[in-house]
Amino acid sequence: MPRFEYAPAPESRAVVDIASSYGLFIDGEFVESASGGSLKTINPATEESLADVAVADESDVDRAVRAARRAQEKVWGPMPGAERAKYLFRIARLLAERSREFAVLEVLDNGKPIREARDVDVPTAAAHFFYYAGWADKLDHAGFGPSPRPHGVAGQVIPWNFPLLMLAWKIAPALATGNTVVLKPAETTPLTALLFADLLRQAELPPGVVNIVTGAGATGAAVVAHPGVDKVAFTGSTAVGKRIAKEIAGTRKHATLELGGKAANLVFDDAPIDQAIEGIVNGIFFNQGQVCCAGSRLLVQESVAEEVVDRLKARLGTLRVGDPMDKNTDVGAINSAAQLARITDLTKAGEEEGAVRWTADCALPEQGFWFAPTVFTDVSAAHRIAREEIFGPVLSVLTFRTPAEAVAKANNTPYGLSAGIWTEKGSRILAMADKLRAGVVWANTFNRFDPTSPFGGYKESGYGREGGRHGLASYLIEGSTR
Repeated sequence: MPRFEYAPAPESRAVVDIASSYGLFIDGEFVESASGGSLKTINPATEESLADVAVADESDVDRAVRAARRAQEKVWGPMPGAERAKYLFRIARLLAERSREFAVLEVLDNGKPIREARDVDVPTAAAHFFYYAGWADKLDHAGFGPSPRPHGVAGQVIPWNFPLLMLAWKIAPALATGNTVVLKPAETTPLTALLFADLLRQAELPPGVVNIVTGAGATGAAVVAHPGVDKVAFTGSTAVGKRIAKEIAGTRKHATLELGGKAANLVFDDAPIDQAIEGIVNGIFFNQGQVCCAGSRLLVQESVAEEVVDRLKARLGTLRVGDPMDKNTDVGAINSAAQLARITDLTKAGEEEGAVRWTADCALPEQGFWFAPTVFTDVSAAHRIAREEIFGPVLSVLTFRTPAEAVAKANNTPYGLSAGIWTEKGSRILAMADKLRAGVVWANTFNRFDPTSPFGGYKESGYGREGGRHGLASYLIEGSTR
């Protein structure tokens, strides 16, 4: 079949007005950092400098926490749930109205394709605010006892792979339950969080309810360690999650940790192959594979393994890698030079350990951080590429003969965030899902998210759940009276 060439269809960046520099958002205003320090955020597709962003130190974090405490005790905590819901609905509507602006800025700052930011990230972020707005006046009926109350101030640290969506996952349930927030976005992708701060002022959210402090690891550490923070929510690497768990051990702080993953995507011999191929592609090459729940281990039943791999390679040959602002692009840029170096090192290790590498034949731009879709076959469970989270567009293929072997191989990982099952047998789906040690198990699909469904992992993938009714629990003290 001939491959059709697509004419360029770039999205205009004129909809976004990026300032040359940004301060911290504390108590409803943009303010300078105490130290005057700043960092540059760049476009990973072009290496163009986008803006200078303030770096918050411990004194700035203290200002933010104090503002959040005042707002929680005097305004937001005592406010009736129905009134809080009005603000969340307003935020959701504004996100929807300004969706193009947020999508374009997310692409410039993160490197993901515009169609993903436009069709997934921004609509799902708005949906989370709509969903939790509906819960704000129903907490007595959520199953957490009579008159559950908020913890107080939530310190939230989010990653760079889904900057706006992770912000929504964290802030929406916190506000719905009466908590106030100090949020620290990732150092490489702070711009949509700062644009969100502007949206909060447009929504006339009371000052101090949401505070945004930018910076690198030291800023996040200051948020976690601050004695005025009652609840910590973190999404990121397992290594950092372990440090946070040690930091708050023995304190009164509650925590939700959503960490790394090495998900297994299981394809049985009776699976709908065409559908499975699309699910495999979406499972590992969505967002350049920079997804904690990515299906980075493909386990295929031996009798169909050769067919699945051949058809997968043919499909990957049609993916368009390049300008993330082009609406035809399937695979965008890697978020940073550091992440690209890690992907490169691990794929090199895969070759050195004897796995067979196949990389899609595609021209990569000269500027920016790029990695072509890659598949490894002849992979064993001992290979680093089958054990370590690569966080890039790299798929490891293993085989199995029986369902029992599939379960054993799928669970042979320190992680337990997600898994996928591809088969036409409903009974097999239920039986396998019951045995897989993963917080989320998709059946004949992958990487599908909904604000009504809980998300979280087992083992080194963290603890606690975000999303759905379960996502309220970590922001409430259960069964208390006021």
